Amino acid sequence: MTASPLIYLDNAATTFPKPRDILTEMVEIYAERGVSPGRGGYDLSVEADELVFEVRRQTARFFGSRLAEKVIFASNATDALNLVLQGLLESGDHVVSSRLEHNSVLRPLHHLVRKGMIDLDLVSFDGQGFIDPDEVARAIRPRTRCVVLTQASNVLGTIQPVAEVGRICQERGAPLIVDAAQSAGNVPMDMTAWGISAVAFTGHKSLMAPAGIGGLVLSPDLEVRPTRFGGTGVDSLSLEHTSSYPHRLEAGTINLLGVIGLGAALRRLEREEVRDAFRLEMELTRRLRDGLADIDRVRLYAADHLDDRHLALLTFNIHDLDPSIVGDILDGDFNIACRVGLHCAPLVHESLGTSPLGGVRFSLGPFNTEEQIDAALAAVAHIARWASSA
Repeated sequence: MTASPLIYLDNAATTFPKPRDILTEMVEIYAERGVSPGRGGYDLSVEADELVFEVRRQTARFFGSRLAEKVIFASNATDALNLVLQGLLESGDHVVSSRLEHNSVLRPLHHLVRKGMIDLDLVSFDGQGFIDPDEVARAIRPRTRCVVLTQASNVLGTIQPVAEVGRICQERGAPLIVDAAQSAGNVPMDMTAWGISAVAFTGHKSLMAPAGIGGLVLSPDLEVRPTRFGGTGVDSLSLEHTSSYPHRLEAGTINLLGVIGLGAALRRLEREEVRDAFRLEMELTRRLRDGLADIDRVRLYAADHLDDRHLALLTFNIHDLDPSIVGDILDGDFNIACRVGLHCAPLVHESLGTSPLGGVRFSLGPFNTEEQIDAALAAVAHIARWASSA
């Protein structure tokens, strides 16, 4: 018996497959210029350094930032969030975040709470999966050093009102740090217009870049002290780590192949047909939502209104059935790849009442089709019927 083709519905974890044009371009450029950037005075090293700086400029434009020098390359959004949180917060600081956050935000903050360094308040979200900017405003204190929020939930797919929160943070003098791991590539952002002080992003999700590259984009007025030290290619005579950006927060040789891939991905996003892809993803998501809602014993979370405040992502459960069992059946019997469990966002599931087992998440990408969505719906209906008769 021939196995059915893979239906990949785990794009919130990483987009797959990556576009061939990005992979081809990054390998070709790396084969020609893959030397250590900024570490030598010879022409090829200078060219590699110029290539890296051009991707910094691209990234700054993409997020609405003013300074390419304050684009810091990191391994991923988690790495970038650790850079800014541990390089910004000091003993006695207060931080405001939310119960929607991924562990990439929660764990660094929890670490600092356990050390007795900071106080932390987490605002809640409503039944539709949104935080209230007024609740953020009420949580800000005189000692609040920053507000840290996700732009889009990786469990519920809801896009948060970060522009409104940014205005509040500007008025109250509290820098806003945004986790754009899920949103970058799908949801527009203008750091300058929205009053955002820092954005952490990863390349391997909706930006369609390879894994292992992400970054931190800082506003001109936000100063972050280095927490890692080493070679930078500048100020080599001094044993003190350089204070100049971007090298201030980049120790060691950067991931040149990943930076090249990020640049190729950002150029690809400028094409009109690529920008239209998200609209098509949302049409498929509505088809999926409507189909799941019609299946007896299926419960959806925060999926009533799939408007411009929602990603192409749905989380659900089949009544009384462990989501890990659902995932195993989808994989083993139907060749459908999805994500089950707590999705590294335990407080979301605690608030939903789905902890400790979590839920089943279908997250769509630009290569999914109507036929795949219909096949996924048929598979879920089959499992629901089996569960009701078991």
